[in-house]
Amino acid sequence: MYDYIIIGGGIVGLSVSKAIYDRQPKAKILILEKEKEVAAHQTGHNSGVIHSGIYYKPGSLKAKFATAGNQSMKDFCRAHGIHFETCGKVIVATGQEEIPVMERLYERGKQNGLAVEKLNRVELAEVEPHVRGLAALRVPSAGIVDFKSVAKTLAALAVEKGGHVQLGAEVTGITEKADHVRVDTSKDSFSGTFMINCAGLHSDRVARLAGYHTDVKIVPFRGEYYKLRADRRSLVNHLVYPVPNPDFPFLGVHFTRMVNGEVEAGPNAVPGLKREGYRKRDASLRDTAEVLTYEGFWRIARQYAKTGMNEMARSFSKRTFVKGLQRLVPDVRAEDIVSAPAGVRAQALSSDGQLIDDFMFIKGKRSLHVCNAPSPAATASLEIGKEIVRQLD
Repeated sequence: MYDYIIIGGGIVGLSVSKAIYDRQPKAKILILEKEKEVAAHQTGHNSGVIHSGIYYKPGSLKAKFATAGNQSMKDFCRAHGIHFETCGKVIVATGQEEIPVMERLYERGKQNGLAVEKLNRVELAEVEPHVRGLAALRVPSAGIVDFKSVAKTLAALAVEKGGHVQLGAEVTGITEKADHVRVDTSKDSFSGTFMINCAGLHSDRVARLAGYHTDVKIVPFRGEYYKLRADRRSLVNHLVYPVPNPDFPFLGVHFTRMVNGEVEAGPNAVPGLKREGYRKRDASLRDTAEVLTYEGFWRIARQYAKTGMNEMARSFSKRTFVKGLQRLVPDVRAEDIVSAPAGVRAQALSSDGQLIDDFMFIKGKRSLHVCNAPSPAATASLEIGKEIVRQLD
C-alpha cells in the first residue's frame, strides 16, 4: 500500500514527488511511467526555455507559476549542479501594427513583477545585430536548460527518498474505493491512499479511466523545428521571439538558444495525427478518429482557418518556413538550417472550441487530475508540484 501513486514520469509528475517528500519525508510514493525511461515525451521534446512569465494574464496560474518557477527552477539547478544559462529574451516588433501589442506585453510584464526593458531600433541592433525590428522588449530573466536532465535528477531524488519508479507500466484501469485507490497496469496492480494523474498527453484518458468525464479533450499539436548550422549560430545572441499574434494561441516561429550550444528555429504548430507522433508520417487511427469526431476541434479549425493553413504551409515548405524566420533575421537562408526533432504539445480543448489557456486541475474522490499543463509547465513544474500538495492538504 503506497501513500501516493503518481501516474506519469514527466517533469510535472516527478516534481509532485519532490513536493510531497518536502512535506512528508517518510511518504511511500510510486511513480508509474509507461515508457522505458522518464521524460520520454513532452519533457524530453521541448525547447528547454525557462520562461519569464511575460505572456501570461496577471493573476492567472500561468503567470503565478511561471514567475515563481523561473526562480525555483534556477535554484534547483544550482543546488544539483545542472547547467543552465540566463541568456535573456527579446520580443521583436517587425511591423507598426505590432507596436500596440508589444506595449500591452510590456504592461503585462510589469504587472507580473518582471524587469522588462524597452528597446528602440538602434538599441535592438546593438544587442542583436542580425535581428530586424522597429522596437523590442528585452526580458533578462528568461533562460535555457535541459529539462530532461532536471527530470532525471528529480527521479533520482525520489528513489533516494525511498520512492519507487516503475517503468514500462501502462495504466489500464483505475478503481477508487472508500479507503484506497487501485491502479491496474500492464505489469501489475497497485494500491494507494491517493492518486495523482500527471499523464500529460494522455491525462484526459486517465481521468476517464477513473470515471471522470470532463468537457475537455487533449488534442495533439506537433511543433516542427529546424536548427541553425554551427557556423551560423552567431546570428542570434538571445532567445529571439516575434510579438505574438493575439488572435492565435501559439507564439509563432522564433529562435531558441540551447544549453548544448545549438540554436533551434521554430516551431510551427500543426494538428498531430498521433498523440506521440513526432514525425509527419506518424499516425494513430484511434487518436485521429478522436480528433476528427470532436466538435471542439472543428470549431477551432473554423476559427483559425487562415492561420492554420499558414502553419500547414510552413510544415510542408522549407522555403515558406524560412520566410517566417526572415521576418526576424533577414540574413538567414534555407541552406543555413537543417531539420531538428519535433515536439508534441498536449493542448486541452473544450467541446465549444475553446483552448484551455490555463492549468486545469480536477479533484476526484481519492485522486487529483492535472488535465491541462500547457507551456510554461516545464518552467513551472516545481511550483505545480507545490500547488498539488497544497490542494491535497
